[in-house]
Amino acid sequence: MNIDIKRVKIFVTVPLENVEMIRNIVCETGAGIIGDYTYCTSSTKSLGTFKPNDNANPYIGEKNNLEFVEEEKIEFICDIDKVKKVITKLREVHPYEEPAIDIVPLIDEECFK
Repeated sequence: MNIDIKRVKIFVTVPLENVEMIRNIVCETGAGIIGDYTYCTSSTKSLGTFKPNDNANPYIGEKNNLEFVEEEKIEFICDIDKVKKVITKLREVHPYEEPAIDIVPLIDEECFK
């Protein structure tokens, strides 16, 4: 099997009040395209936890306190040649000092016989 990665799926957790802004930014930057459709995303409500240390500058919560925050995990497809631009823009506008971003390579159907 010869696998050529052309697209990835990006996952990012976002505070509830920032979901639509993040969704719009990543889609306007070129992510979320599937065939003839744009702004293709999916989101799931989640409960995020974190404990900022003394060096942190938390957007939510206090240093050295374990925080529980209602978030949404947004996921979207992105062409491999747009990933760096999308992630750079995402980091510029995301309110978290250290946003949790996962990038997962996707295998196209054509790779399977």
